[in-house]
Amino acid sequence: MRAIISRLLAPTLIAATMSAPIAYAAPSGKTECIAPAQPGGGWDFTCRSVARTLQEENLIPAGMQTVNLPGASGGVAFSHVLSKRRGDEDVIIAASTATTTQLAQRRYGKGDSDQVRWVASLGADYGVIAVAKDSPWHSLSELMAALKDDPRAASFAGGDVAGGLDHIKVLMAAQKAGADKLREIKYLAFDSGSVAITQLLGHHIDVFTGDLSEALGFVQSGDLRLLAVLSEQRLPGELADIPTAREQGIDVVAPNWRGFYIPGGTSNESYAYWVKTLDSLYASDAWQKVMADSGLLPFHKSGDEMTEFVNQQIHDIRTVSDGLGLSR
Repeated sequence: MRAIISRLLAPTLIAATMSAPIAYAAPSGKTECIAPAQPGGGWDFTCRSVARTLQEENLIPAGMQTVNLPGASGGVAFSHVLSKRRGDEDVIIAASTATTTQLAQRRYGKGDSDQVRWVASLGADYGVIAVAKDSPWHSLSELMAALKDDPRAASFAGGDVAGGLDHIKVLMAAQKAGADKLREIKYLAFDSGSVAITQLLGHHIDVFTGDLSEALGFVQSGDLRLLAVLSEQRLPGELADIPTAREQGIDVVAPNWRGFYIPGGTSNESYAYWVKTLDSLYASDAWQKVMADSGLLPFHKSGDEMTEFVNQQIHDIRTVSDGLGLSR
């Protein structure tokens, strides 16, 4: 996996641009990165790896400390930022698609996306939909057509709770394909993607919904066949043969991105500084190596483009979640 990701990164690195004013307000001293989870999790990794690389590349004026604020799937940290850190220009907060899913389903109380400022994404693990090698389905459009005719034509499994992103991926695809009985689509939640794939290979379920990193080894061994990757366009290099959902007429994009927001109330100059700094980080050879070593694929949006993407992702997830009673 690491070797494949390394070969993918180099030809696809594109520096992002932003429309914010060219005026920056850099922190005067040490900064913080809030990880909304215990040490060892994905958000903690995001904070610690970014903090280390920012310091090594001399992109910040002083050190960056990681502060862990676990709880409520990021809700404790989000609430802390709203109530205690508004206007604080010396802190960034790790986020991901899990953050937007919680916001979409209104699981952060009265928290909403416009109460913070979305800075940048620094890579992603893309969603996929896969079947066993002997499955009768050979394309996502074929599978979705079957669900449109009979919502119980296939059973799905992923390493996420019912109503989580793995489940939502399938529902969004089915909805885009014109299926209207989403509640009847069968989804089974397992402790991890690998367990779900094991159930698929044992023919206990029909379709795997999860992330590319979870499925890639099984694809390489010939046990899984990828029906679609939920990316904006085909992935580069050795993964270019995987069709996207979009090119099959199903407009669903589902990257499990890693990135950051900062508190609301910060100045435009400070926001511009953090956008510029994380743009520079993403463009560095050092961060490309971190991505390759951790299995992240290219996915970089920043500034206004990142904000628009977050709002669209929340809208798409909320539309499905509200329709199925998954939101609060």
